[in-house]
Amino acid sequence: MKINATSSKMATPIEEKVDQNLKTRTGMVMISDGKSKPELARLHLSMEMITIQKQDTTTPAPTPTNATHPPIESKERMVQITRQKVGGLGLSIKGGAEHKLPILISRIYKDQAADATGQLFVGDAIIKVNGEYITACPHDDAVNILRNAGDIVVLTVKHYRAATPFLQKQFPLMMAYVTRYIYGTDKLRPNAFEVRGLNGTTTGIIHCDDLAILSQWLKYITDNVVGLTSLQMKLFNRNFPVGERIEYMGWVNEGVINNHISWQSYKPRFLVLKGTEVMLFDSPPLNVSGLTKANVAYKVYQTMFRVVKESETVDSRQHCFLLQSSGHEPRYLSVETRQELLRIENSWNAAIVTSVIKLGRKTFAVSHHGKTGGLTLDWQAGFSLTEGADAAVIWQYKFSQLRGSSDDGKSKLKLHFQDHETRTIETKELECHVLQSLLFCMHAFLTAKVASVDPTFLSSIQQA
Repeated sequence: MKINATSSKMATPIEEKVDQNLKTRTGMVMISDGKSKPELARLHLSMEMITIQKQDTTTPAPTPTNATHPPIESKERMVQITRQKVGGLGLSIKGGAEHKLPILISRIYKDQAADATGQLFVGDAIIKVNGEYITACPHDDAVNILRNAGDIVVLTVKHYRAATPFLQKQFPLMMAYVTRYIYGTDKLRPNAFEVRGLNGTTTGIIHCDDLAILSQWLKYITDNVVGLTSLQMKLFNRNFPVGERIEYMGWVNEGVINNHISWQSYKPRFLVLKGTEVMLFDSPPLNVSGLTKANVAYKVYQTMFRVVKESETVDSRQHCFLLQSSGHEPRYLSVETRQELLRIENSWNAAIVTSVIKLGRKTFAVSHHGKTGGLTLDWQAGFSLTEGADAAVIWQYKFSQLRGSSDDGKSKLKLHFQDHETRTIETKELECHVLQSLLFCMHAFLTAKVASVDPTFLSSIQQA
């Protein structure tokens, strides 16, 4: 007897089922590989998985040779089969209780036992085997019952005309992302998207002519991906103390320079903001040790984050931002939605506060009026300049006293402070050979101070 262990749902009319609390959705879409003509398929979204059910056009499902068509009326029928020594019962089944489906005959093999009866059809649900109900049986149990039912087997069946064979593919949403862009380009698909996961796996191109339905699919899938990613972050963060925890992780796309043409193509990168570092991976870290294997890692307090204005984008990619660390070329990155860009921006501000508080203070070698000294940025005290072997403090100002700064882009820096008593502006001229690093760090300290003005925000960072 042939038993097919593949299970599938029945083909039913187009349906839409949305449950915002459970984040589930089922509906009919068109799916393609991006090259061939799209085919009709059912898409089912659960919290952790996308299931694609596509009609199996490669598996023949002949009707018995001595019957012209399956029964029109879906009444229960009793059919007796005599098991053959070669081929057994001559049928395959799908479904089962674990799939919330009946046990369905998915294939009848020509000139074998089931075919010889002339009374069994693809789409028949097996209700009883030798008078015993199997409607509540898991798939494997049903296989065993049929396999051990004896040489003469009486099946009680009921036909479902919609139960045509389907191929089923499951796609996990953990560490996945949704994209409407043609892979590696800035070209937006007008009415389609795909879900890509670990190691470049993909659902294929999912087409929706109705833009409202397309938007709903995008929202629900994205919500589930974000929810799973947040759960993974919490699991990772159990291993880290405050100050070293992950603020953000998710997929971005980086513009890649080819043949000296900027942003000619895009490469998916997995971005992680953890403690004092911003990291980029080619594939997501699957465990704590994986977090140490970033392709790129910068210190947050020495890196500038800037959202690219719509008028400044280099191509058709939207929702772009720049990351530039001292001594490195800027990285041009994009995400799929405005909401995701805001998530990264908010997480960046949180990471800045965390990294600056953890750093505490940072000193840069500078020259002041021809004398060698050290300019210190201190989270509590602000700016201070020291000179000499005894590191005597020459001047000191709070961050709130800074009224502006200017530089020549090379090594010279002017800081403009306001005296608390006289209210006059005092300008301090410095020279620093790592000017960019100083400027980025100064920006980080100032950003952290501005953010910390909100007690609720600072409290949430310290307790996260």
